[in-house]
Amino acid sequence: QVQFVESGGGLVQVGGSLRLSCVASERTFASLTMGWFRQAPGKEREFVAAVNWSGLTGRYTDSVKGRFTISRDTAKNTVYLQMDSLKPEDTAVYFCNTDPAEDSYWGQGTQVTVSS
Repeated sequence: QVQFVESGGGLVQVGGSLRLSCVASERTFASLTMGWFRQAPGKEREFVAAVNWSGLTGRYTDSVKGRFTISRDTAKNTVYLQMDSLKPEDTAVYFCNTDPAEDSYWGQGTQVTVSS
């Protein structure tokens, strides 16, 4: 069964940084575009960033451009999200998935809380 395991979340102050990691259970995902998504309390899950199979092309939602960087290490079957200059509005549970996302692939996510 396909599984993504997210980690790296935590509590950080405004302006701080965190690095999220997502390990995929199958190497078949090495050829797919992978994405990070987030869901804040009381809101729908939203797209944050995606990286193509080569790791050379990333795209971001406007609110995180210039602050977040997505990358991948194919050898480790891992996708990363470096988050800098964090803001309170970045507080959410962060998930990884293919992009576009597959409903059956959602994992538990990792909580990011930014305190002001």
